[in-house]
Amino acid sequence: MKRLSIASGTLLVGAALLSLNHTIAVAAGTTVTGTVKVTGAASSGDAVVYVQSAVGTFPPGKAATMDQSKMQFVPHVLPVLAGATVRFLNDDPTAHNVFSPDNEKFNLGTWPQGQTKEYVFSKCAKFPCVYTLLCRVHTEMEGFIVVLQNPFFAVTGKDGRYAIDGVPPGSYTLAVWHAKAKAPAKPLTVAADKPATVDFVLAR
Repeated sequence: MKRLSIASGTLLVGAALLSLNHTIAVAAGTTVTGTVKVTGAASSGDAVVYVQSAVGTFPPGKAATMDQSKMQFVPHVLPVLAGATVRFLNDDPTAHNVFSPDNEKFNLGTWPQGQTKEYVFSKCAKFPCVYTLLCRVHTEMEGFIVVLQNPFFAVTGKDGRYAIDGVPPGSYTLAVWHAKAKAPAKPLTVAADKPATVDFVLAR
C-alpha cells in the first residue's frame, strides 16, 4: 500500500508539472491580428505585417520553396528569416531564370522543368531586406522575398486579414510592407494571454 501511495503521489506531482508547463507555454505567446487595407486596390493581399525587432536568436529553420508555375512566382510574396534557404522550383514546361537586382544581387541562371536551385538569404544588412525576383526569359514575371529579423510575421489574404501567432509579451513596433503602398509603423503592446489587434491603411 505504501508503494502505491508513493507512486500515486509521483503521478500527481508529474501531472501538476505537466499542467504548469502547459500554462507557461500558453502564456509565452499571444496572437496579434488585424486588417490591412490597400487604398485604391482591388485586393489587400500580399502585404507582410511584421514585428520590426524582437529579442533573441532565431534559427532560419527548414528551407522555404518558391515555385515558378503558370508563368508566375508562387507565392507572389514570401517572407523568410535571415539565413533562410529558398528553393526555386521550375514547374513549367519551359525554361525559367531567377535573378534579383536588389541588395547583394544574384542570378541563379536558367533551368528546365522539374529542376530546383537554391539561394541562402544571409546578407541582409538592415531589416527588412526586400528582393524583387525576376526572370530574364519571361520579363512579365515578378515576385518578392522579404527577409526579416524574427519569426513574428504574416502575409495578408485577399481580404487584408492577418494573424501573427506566438508573440511574447512586451513592447514592439509593428510594421507593414507592400510592393506598391506604404503606411507608418505602429506601436504594439503584447500582454500574456491577451490578443492584440492592429489595423493598417496603406496609400500608394
